[in-house]
Amino acid sequence: MKNSIVSWLLFIGLLMTSPTALAHCDIKDGPVVADAQRALEQQNINYVLKWIPPAYEKEIKEAFRHTLKVRVLSPEAEQLADQYFFETLVRIHRSGEGMPFTGLKPAGTPVNEKILAADKAIAVGNLSPLTDFVPKDKQAELKKHFDKVMALRQFDVNDVAAGRKYIEAYVQFFHLAEGEGEHHPSHLEAGGHGAALPWLLAGIFFLTSVFLGALYFRQYISLRHHQISPPLKAANG
Repeated sequence: MKNSIVSWLLFIGLLMTSPTALAHCDIKDGPVVADAQRALEQQNINYVLKWIPPAYEKEIKEAFRHTLKVRVLSPEAEQLADQYFFETLVRIHRSGEGMPFTGLKPAGTPVNEKILAADKAIAVGNLSPLTDFVPKDKQAELKKHFDKVMALRQFDVNDVAAGRKYIEAYVQFFHLAEGEGEHHPSHLEAGGHGAALPWLLAGIFFLTSVFLGALYFRQYISLRHHQISPPLKAANG
């Protein structure tokens, strides 16, 4: 039974960690938090609205207002308020991608080399950094997505619709560069298969608890039976 428990815990751990192991949007020195810092510095929420689904604008705007009010109180308040805003933004962005939020990772967290190469490709304006990472039969498709990213890259920060079109292309390009294929859930869709992962984990925990509870109860009844049975036999004898 002990081995069964360990196996379940390892399985659950893999489910919880595998979808986020290679991401860079939930790292403190990643692109989402970088835009969040610009938004706070410029007091302009439009820097980050492109990263979230429209349905969550009210929530992130409210978090932004609270952060601006609190961060001026003291250096400590600024640090705590900024952290709250960063985590809220990344959580909503991850939800829009259909991925769970497992916390904001510290700056310097290792990032998959394919992601770094994709970032560099956008920075230098060509796909040469990704040449060794993408199969030849996928490079034409990748070029199509890359060209779309570059065409949409220059947009007015206050044109949220244009910003969202860019991020849509950006996300699809990165997923293709990572080898995940073209049809990854849009970051503007509040849901997706990954959004159901917490419910899946909750179901696993529940079923595991019921299973282990039944085993313990059965073992308890068996133990009590062995403890009680000898006196009863002696009395009958």
